[in-house]
Amino acid sequence: MPDLPELFKRNQEWAAEMTAENASFFDDLAKGQTPEYLWIGCADSRVPANQIINLAPGEVFVHRNIANVVVHSDLNCLSVIQYAVEHLKVKSIIVCGHYGCGGVAASLDDSDHGLIDNWLRHIKDINRHNKDLFEGMTEAEKVDLLCELNVKEQVLNVANTTVVKNHWSNGGSLTVHGLIYDIKDGILKNLETSICSLEDLDARY
Repeated sequence: MPDLPELFKRNQEWAAEMTAENASFFDDLAKGQTPEYLWIGCADSRVPANQIINLAPGEVFVHRNIANVVVHSDLNCLSVIQYAVEHLKVKSIIVCGHYGCGGVAASLDDSDHGLIDNWLRHIKDINRHNKDLFEGMTEAEKVDLLCELNVKEQVLNVANTTVVKNHWSNGGSLTVHGLIYDIKDGILKNLETSICSLEDLDARY
């Protein structure tokens, strides 16, 4: 684990690099944020939102948790969605999973993982409802398919939040997208599961 002095050193180097590239970088950031995107992703340290989509600080609002799950009782996630939609006026909400997700893989085995098993129950339910799709697959294939199905389910969960539905009811423009990231090559894949209205949601749900 890096010592804090090393982290402070890296921070100073980064700040100096940013200022060298753009003298007003931090002055501009301090004025506020106007991101067009809310990114709901996995907490995996290999999946950093800004770097993946090559956006600077201030251009994407981010919420991350284990296996990019959106639960209707998770006040943390719901508060992030509300702030992003009602105050930041984001145009898109992106749910992004990644292949080989450890949380998704853990949901497929019968081992005791402790507290996290309660969180992973949401993914286990997705697996249970799609049992037939996994027949004849290797374990790695099952994990990757479940990673995709999990993203699609969370897109529906985001679209079904009161914040998003009320926004659409009031004539607001907002699209919820489902993407998946491949750590092996750094490329994002569109899962073609976007929802942009109550009518669209009704057709999908």
